[in-house]
Amino acid sequence: MKDISKKAILVVSFGTTYENTRRLTIEKIEKLIEEKYNAYVIRRAFTAHGVIKKLASKYDLHVDTPEVALQKLKEEGFDEIIVQPLHLIPGLEYDYIRNVIESFSKDNDFKSIKLGRPLLYFKGEEDDIPDDYTLMVNALENQVPRDEAVVFMGHGTHHPANSTYSCLQTVFWDNDFEKVFIGTIDGYPTLNHVIKSLKKNHIKRVTLMPLLLVAGDHAVNDMAGDEEDSWKSILQKEGFEVAVYMHGLGENINIQNLYLEHLEDTISEKYIGIGKNKKGMASNF
Repeated sequence: MKDISKKAILVVSFGTTYENTRRLTIEKIEKLIEEKYNAYVIRRAFTAHGVIKKLASKYDLHVDTPEVALQKLKEEGFDEIIVQPLHLIPGLEYDYIRNVIESFSKDNDFKSIKLGRPLLYFKGEEDDIPDDYTLMVNALENQVPRDEAVVFMGHGTHHPANSTYSCLQTVFWDNDFEKVFIGTIDGYPTLNHVIKSLKKNHIKRVTLMPLLLVAGDHAVNDMAGDEEDSWKSILQKEGFEVAVYMHGLGENINIQNLYLEHLEDTISEKYIGIGKNKKGMASNF
């Protein structure tokens, strides 16, 4: 019988240098995973190399990249690995994780290595395929009022997965959250698109919320900072009354539970192969 200590779950997030939000989000989810899956050793990795360097140099806190974390697990003799990302979309950071896993998979470094899905991945309209978007919208019912305007600030990306934000916007509206508007910092829709929609709907007051796992630098500065280029300042200049909800998605217990459900799906191989074209694939992780 295999020693259960040879099984590990690597929890991978973008990371943050903000200690309080890290404790309330990333560390909270890691703790929930550790409590539920006590047969596994739980490890952490960040995909943001800049965050890793700053934590080490400024706070003497050392966090591994995914490749370093997996190499350590290999050297320690672990042979069954689950990698669970805490990212929102399957974008550049998810591709990075996938590429790292593929390199270890090609070399047969582990008996088994499985990659979980981010918060938003499947948009299933059938019973045997999950609808991550509707599940997320439902999870936010305890946070998002239906009768008040909410502007979510997402990160955005030049990756094709940026379309995730528009899909999520539509699903909010389909579920009668007609006053929810999503914008992004680096993608589409932009804040200008959001402002146009707010004015079209004659909205005067909005609450800003981060569409991010953590309420870190982007939330504190880009969203709610006092500088003239922050979303709060721009909206105020456009005549809106602005309130701020300074909590990352990862603080929401329902969102935390969704990540645990995604992890369980991966461990049980519930949706293995769905959404993949197996033609030409060298591996089946």
